[in-house]
Amino acid sequence: MEQNYQQQTLMGATGVELVLALYDGMIRFLYKAIYCVEEKDVSGRRIAVSRALDILMYLQARLRPDLGGSTAESLSNFYAAMFTLVLEASHYESIEQFQEVISSVRNVRDAWAVAAKNPDANRVLPRELRTREELFPASVPPPVVATDQRASRWSA
Repeated sequence: MEQNYQQQTLMGATGVELVLALYDGMIRFLYKAIYCVEEKDVSGRRIAVSRALDILMYLQARLRPDLGGSTAESLSNFYAAMFTLVLEASHYESIEQFQEVISSVRNVRDAWAVAAKNPDANRVLPRELRTREELFPASVPPPVVATDQRASRWSA
């Protein structure tokens, strides 16, 4: 039942809200890693760390330096630093280092939450993180399809 609710919530989310959900997931997995360190659950820690790293890699891969400029570059550097810190925290089983990563990720997540209040923020998101409504706003007429093949500007 909870899974269905979460899926329904995400289906109606904006692109920025989806990014926030990814940050929330990463934070949740980092807390799980801390719990596993405390419980001496090596397998559980590895799984939690792997999932947090998967989210970091996904976010890193979706950056658009051509649109985001210095902000995208800063986020790229941030994701790389967090990736390294998570690996070190896992290797040394350092609860303090996991908490440091959580604090840093939470700060960036909060900045995204502020950005979510700006309707223009979704324009710089990668297409796969935008909702259907964001990709095809109702106020914009559908694209005109050229009937004359010579008029096409597309090239291979």
